[in-house]
Amino acid sequence: MAREGSLEAPTRHPIDWKNPEFYNEEATFHEMERIFDICHGCRRCVSLCGSFPTLFDLVDEGKTGELDGVDKKDYWKVVDQCYLCDLCYLTKCPYVPPHEWNLDFPHTMLRAKAIKFKKGEVGAGEQFLASTDTHGKFAGIPIVVQTVNAVNHTKAARSVMESVLGVDQNAWLPSLATRKFRSSAAESKDFPVKDGAKTPGKVAIYATCYVNYNEPGIGHDLLKVLDHNEVPYVLVEKEKCCGMPKLELGDLESVDQNKQANIPVLAKYARDGFAILSAVPSCTLMFKQELPLMYPDDAEVQLVKEAMWDPFEYLMARKRDGLLKTEFSQPLGKISYQVPCHGRVQNIGKKTEEMLKMVPGTSVHTHERCSGHAGTFGVKKAYHEQAMKIGKPLFKKMAEHQDGGAPDYITSDCPLGGHHIAQGFERNGLGNPEMQHPLTLVRRAYGIK
Repeated sequence: MAREGSLEAPTRHPIDWKNPEFYNEEATFHEMERIFDICHGCRRCVSLCGSFPTLFDLVDEGKTGELDGVDKKDYWKVVDQCYLCDLCYLTKCPYVPPHEWNLDFPHTMLRAKAIKFKKGEVGAGEQFLASTDTHGKFAGIPIVVQTVNAVNHTKAARSVMESVLGVDQNAWLPSLATRKFRSSAAESKDFPVKDGAKTPGKVAIYATCYVNYNEPGIGHDLLKVLDHNEVPYVLVEKEKCCGMPKLELGDLESVDQNKQANIPVLAKYARDGFAILSAVPSCTLMFKQELPLMYPDDAEVQLVKEAMWDPFEYLMARKRDGLLKTEFSQPLGKISYQVPCHGRVQNIGKKTEEMLKMVPGTSVHTHERCSGHAGTFGVKKAYHEQAMKIGKPLFKKMAEHQDGGAPDYITSDCPLGGHHIAQGFERNGLGNPEMQHPLTLVRRAYGIK
């Protein structure tokens, strides 16, 4: 993805998180001051998230109208608004390396978040929200699941969650699955391996916490699409959270613990010639970008990076290899599709749009604005209303299909973002189109039950 106004692709420096100087607060504030001053003079990222309007308001309302009039303690207000979507780096900023100003806003915010976490200033509620494997342990336990799901949707329980965990009582929350994906899916499916020029002919599925614990139907639809296309697959033998929720908190030690559990397992599949597929863009990005930058000299991390695929990136590469079935029996009508931020920054192009557009009787209206959900950001009491405000322009655009009238479906590769969009439709009186994941739509288009 080329940056606006630049013909050069941005490059990324490794995250020097093991260096004690990384946690030097004075040095970090000095770098933030340098970066904020550049941002103040540019302001092209003002519409992306809350960090930039917060910064510019601090400057404009300060004593001097320049950055020197901002109290450095208020820099934390800018840090807290960043949810590491990475769009400023990859789509907007003209000053990222190789530019001599060497500006990396999101990873500077990550450094500040890591300092805040190390100082013990991240609450227990936020840490629990980011511990997906912890609350996912209750999934698949019949009586427990029904009880937890019922209780979590009562006003009393939501009020308690708001006061204890900081979860806004009006935010949409996922339910626990009655049966986990990893325990309900076939562990493998054999077909003759058909390697292509662009694609390995066999797939290993990294389930992700969300698909495993909350919405296993997405995983089953991916398996059905692979099955239909005669792609042999296996489920990854074992897995932990990718670490993205912990990264967003600045809890880099927990990221490291998850990396130590995941990478040796995934590297084995990469060495054996598997494409590794993850159906949640943030999880895919963690293995494609963040972990490789945290461990630039770890050969296994780099091996996994090269083997990791977004599902639609893989499917469209199979099409280019002449190995994808393109006969669809069911039209899908009008689809409003959102490209999630962590999908955009993978630099794979609009592969989901490309596949949906192959379905006869289907019109796809694609949107590249942020939904505002951003991991746990959108469910927190402190930010939920702001998340809905960030997403509002997207909700309105998605409600008006380019072919006129309302869409039949709204969809996003990010499952959490999709539900956030659906809530935005409901809250803003924009109608009630069916919200489905793109993999579910493709499964339907193939006529697979």
